[in-house]
Amino acid sequence: MTSLQAVILIALMSVCTFLTRALPFILFPAARKIPPFVVWLGNALPFAIIAMLVVYCLKDVSLKASPHGLPELISIAAVVLLYLWKRSPLLAIAGGTVLHMFLAQAVF
Repeated sequence: MTSLQAVILIALMSVCTFLTRALPFILFPAARKIPPFVVWLGNALPFAIIAMLVVYCLKDVSLKASPHGLPELISIAAVVLLYLWKRSPLLAIAGGTVLHMFLAQAVF
């Protein structure tokens, strides 16, 4: 890749990043009412994305082979309990990740 190609690539990435950040403000200015469908998407998508991430994380877990998904099950329970206890998604995700890494590396 030549220097000119690198500069063009960086410029294009910068413009695309700026546009993706600015587009919602351009399409929906403060004076204009947000369409109900967009509001619905804003409420529904976070849960759908989390569900997709859970499915993606558990897709390769084998219940037939040892450890039979126990580290994942324990970690999921820890995430749920941490969230119910502290109501902090970041703490729950971080705690579950650390617990899963410990279980996968040291216990199972």
